[in-house]
Order: sequence, then C-alpha cells, then structure tokens
Amino acid sequence: MSEENRSELSCALCSAQFKSRGTTSCWSAPEQKVAEPGYCPSRNEPDIIEESFRRYTGDDEDARLAQVAAQVEGLCYQPVPGSDAVNARWTRVEDTIALARLMGYKKIGIATCIGLLDETRQLTDILKAQGLEPHSVCCKAGSIDKLELGLTEDEKVRPGTFEPACNPIAQARLLAQLDTDMNLIVGLCVGHDMLFAKYSEAPVSTLVVKDRVTGHNPAAVLYGQNFYYKRLQKVPVIDG
Repeated sequence: MSEENRSELSCALCSAQFKSRGTTSCWSAPEQKVAEPGYCPSRNEPDIIEESFRRYTGDDEDARLAQVAAQVEGLCYQPVPGSDAVNARWTRVEDTIALARLMGYKKIGIATCIGLLDETRQLTDILKAQGLEPHSVCCKAGSIDKLELGLTEDEKVRPGTFEPACNPIAQARLLAQLDTDMNLIVGLCVGHDMLFAKYSEAPVSTLVVKDRVTGHNPAAVLYGQNFYYKRLQKVPVIDG
C-alpha cells in the first residue's frame, strides 16, 4: 500500500453509509457484508487489526480490561422485549462503577479541575456508597504562579491577579504514590489531560470533559453545526 493511502483513515465518511443502509461494512455479519469503501482499515490494514485483536484473547491485564469493557458495554443496554431495539439504561458514572467492580479495582484516583470540586465531591460520595475508595487531587495543587511557566501577565484568565498553574504531572505522581487501581479525569483542560494520561501509572478514563460554554457537554457543538456553531466551519478559532 502506498504511503498516501496508508495515511487516509476516514471512517467518519461511513456515517453516510450508516444513514442510508442502517449498517456499515464493519457492523455486518460475514454472509451479509456490505462493500468496504476504499479507505476502510479493515481492508487495508488487516494485519494491524488481527494482531491487535489477538492481544485481547490472552490472560494479561490488557486482555482482561478489553473483555470486561465488552461485558460492561452489554450490561449498559437493556433489550426491548419483542423488538430488535435496545434501551440504554446506565449513565457513564454507572458504566465506570461497573467496570471498576468487575475488574476488582478498589482505589479510584480522581484528577479534578478546581472548577469542578463540587462535582468531584458528589462523585466521591457515589463511589464510596458503591464500596470503592476514591482519592482526589486538584489541578492547582502546589499553587505555583503561571508566570513561572514563562507566560505574560496578559495571558492569564484575570490579568493582574495571582493565578496558579495546573500541574497534571504532579496529579499523576501523587495518585501513583497511593497505588490507585484506575484514575478518572474530571474536567482537566485540553493538554493538561494529555499530560495526566501520559504520566498516570494506572489506567485512565475520562468521566467529565471540560467545556465551559456547553456545561461540559462538548458534543453539543457537533449537533449545532447548522446554526449556532456553523462559524467553526468558516472562521479560524485562532489565527496563525
């Protein structure tokens, strides 16, 4: 395969196929398989697909996590009697609790944004009630001035005031000291979440994605392309 074709991963285009047929090539029984489009990784990269899948069929921690995740996916839906429809019955919080319990996780680390401390407190109450042991670390732990990052005063949220920098690597290391079984991200900024995931020693799942405008529901932008957020297809967010 040429490097040009190898670099094209465009599964998003299959949304048109799903709308017209109600299925895609990767969601079809072998005997009913619809044609694979030219960009399909199932056709173009079968070795990567198969080699990756074989890692889930062993008995190590990665395989166990993949198997339990598939179990939770099934549990979070409820069949509708007499119909091939399904009904989602669990929230993301419930999915997370189920995964932790089925994996045998006990200590749950929470890397939280300072702006979501109340949500984190409510989350810890729920986790405790479910027999889990939550530990939370705020992004501003240490209270180190943003100016020490090399930022200028006018790059702060509130210029002229003390503003501490986020420290996601410290959050990861502090939770590692407690030997947490899994870590949850609750509202970390873009970039800070990447650093936390990179340095976390425990598996990481994002429970809350920060979006200050949509009430932490970034998918709202994707549903508003025809009106409210159409500007995103026309105007650069940042020039240069």
